[in-house]
Amino acid sequence: MKKTFKLEELDCANCAAKMEAGIAKIDGVEAVTVSFMTQKLTLTADENAFDKILKQASKVIKKIEPDCHIVM
Repeated sequence: MKKTFKLEELDCANCAAKMEAGIAKIDGVEAVTVSFMTQKLTLTADENAFDKILKQASKVIKKIEPDCHIVM
């Protein structure tokens, strides 16, 4: 399953790269891109565990940039 989400308060390209690398390490993630330019997260992951993976991705994002959050 592939979904795209808007990110709010993403302030730097380096943080976006760190988020992308961190999310890619989550079990079940097939592909991920975090774009600073478009302020979007594109996540491809196992459909059965998508919500769980998205929650873990949100934790990774908050750890790197506490003000940033995923808009559902």
